[in-house]
Parts: sequence; C-alpha cells; structure tokens
Amino acid sequence: MSAPTPETSESSDARSSLEALRAEIAKAVVGQDPAVTGLVVALLCRGHVLLEGVPGVAKTLLVRALAATLELDSKRVQFTPDLMPSDVTGSLVYDARTAEFSFQPGPVFTNLLLADEINRTPPKTQASLLEAMEERQVTVEGEPRALPDPFLVAATQNPVEYEGTYPLPEAQLDRFLMKLTVPLPSRDHEIDVLTRHAAGFDPRDLRAAGVRPVAGPAELEAARLAVAKTSVSPEVTGYVVDICRATRESPSLTLGVSPRGATALLSTARAWAWLTGRDYVTPDDVKALALPTLRHRVQLRPEAEMEGVTPDSVITGILAHVPVPR
Repeated sequence: MSAPTPETSESSDARSSLEALRAEIAKAVVGQDPAVTGLVVALLCRGHVLLEGVPGVAKTLLVRALAATLELDSKRVQFTPDLMPSDVTGSLVYDARTAEFSFQPGPVFTNLLLADEINRTPPKTQASLLEAMEERQVTVEGEPRALPDPFLVAATQNPVEYEGTYPLPEAQLDRFLMKLTVPLPSRDHEIDVLTRHAAGFDPRDLRAAGVRPVAGPAELEAARLAVAKTSVSPEVTGYVVDICRATRESPSLTLGVSPRGATALLSTARAWAWLTGRDYVTPDDVKALALPTLRHRVQLRPEAEMEGVTPDSVITGILAHVPVPR
C-alpha cells in the first residue's frame, strides 16, 4: 500500500478536527447533533443558516459554542422592531477633532454573525443583510467594504405563527443555504440539561463548561479545498435536477426550487459526502441533505396548507417518487 499523499493527509486531519466539533459542542448543547452537522456543512459550503425553533431550545448557545470550538470571532445582534440597517452594517461617524467622517464598522464585520430572532425586525432591516450574505461586503455611502473570511450568518427565528413576527421574503430566504429546525429535546435529553444546570453549568461561560477550540480557520480552509475535489457523477447531478424540477410541478406548491436551490443541494451533498469519509457523492447524500437545503425554498398553496401539508412532507413525497440512479 502506498503512503498517503500530503493532500490526503491534510484532508484527513481536517476531517478529524471537524468531527471533533460535535463532541466539543456537546459539552454545552445536548441532543442537537443534526443542527451541529448542518452548521458545519454550511461553513464548508460558505453558506448561511436559518435556525428555527421555539424560544428556549439553545439556538443561541449552539452558535456561540460553534464559534468557541473553531476560534472564530463572533458577534450577536438582537433583532427588534426598532433596529435600523446601520445598526447592523455600520455607518459614517463625524469626528469633531479631525472634522472628517470615519467609518464605524457594525457587528456584521465578524466571522460568525448571530442574527437573533431575525423575523422580529421589519423587512427593511432584514434586507440590510442581503448584500453581506450574497456579496460578502457592505456598501456604505457608495464605498464597498469587504467582510472577513470565513463569514457565516446564523439567523435564528421563532415559528411564524408567533405574535410580532415578520415572515422573511422569498428573496432573503433563498440566500440561506439551509434551514435547520431545532426541536424540543426528548425527555432524557431534557433531564440531562437540568442535571447539568443543577451541577453549576452556566451557558454564558463556555470555557468553564470545558468547551475548547478543536479547529481553526486553517483546518476549515483545508476542508473546503477537499470538499471542492469531491467528485459528482453525471447521474447524481441529474438526480439533483430531477428532484428540484419535481418541486416546480408539484400541485401542492406555488413556488418550486430555483436553479440556485439545485446548486445549493449539490454543494451540501458534496460537503456531507466528504464529512462521512468519501471523495464522491451518492444519491443517499442528496437525500440526506434535501430537507434542510430545500424546505425554505418552496411555497405551499393556501389550500394545501389548510389541509395540513408541510414543505417537508411535499419534499419527502418527491424523494420517494423521483427515480434513484443506480
């Protein structure tokens, strides 16, 4: 057997570091492995994540723990009805000493931006994130300013049925690579949470909880390069396209998945394939990432919604009917 190439060794080391994230984050967050995996996949794909769940299921803690384990700079913005776009992006401030305006960067200038309860702020402020998410820059008074790399927006939102929320417009939803649901914990997990708090766990002090950095920007960049080399067969590419086209023909939907959504599904499937130790994508990888990547990119017909149909049930039905390549 030949010795591994440097590229193979670096790829393996990067994978080991990212796999260690789960164990490290589990020191602070109990029972949310799918959400942790989704956040790692988003980082590998240079995408953004929408986290949805009722208040109190550790959405904020999850993002803070991720930043701590990756040695990334992190900032949090609490979105409120009176938040202004400049509160997010920054603004020009007059300096009386120099009689000049200087740019004061907003919290968006960070590696990992936690946009907490993003659907509690009006559309104008929600839209202030659009350029940052898509172009990875902020334009103030006509001058573009680049954001750091890596850059990820992890936006939390309460279910839209909650009072005082503004549903995100389709254009902004489409900018999120994935929508991850953060469910209520099982009984055993909830007992574990209470036991930790009784033993003195403080969610505001992750270092005291034993959360330590296990990877950094260098490992993340090596992982991204390895994901880019993960091969995709024409059959799998066709499978992704067939799934997305089927959403456009579904009688339950008024809006199906766009080509951007198809590209997103291919990207997340590649990242998942690499994380699981393969250098090629299978149809099962596509199926595994279809729900989180596509559920926010489709829109239900009102009559289907009244009958209890959900985006997840429509996509699951499509996955069951679209022929799988052999």
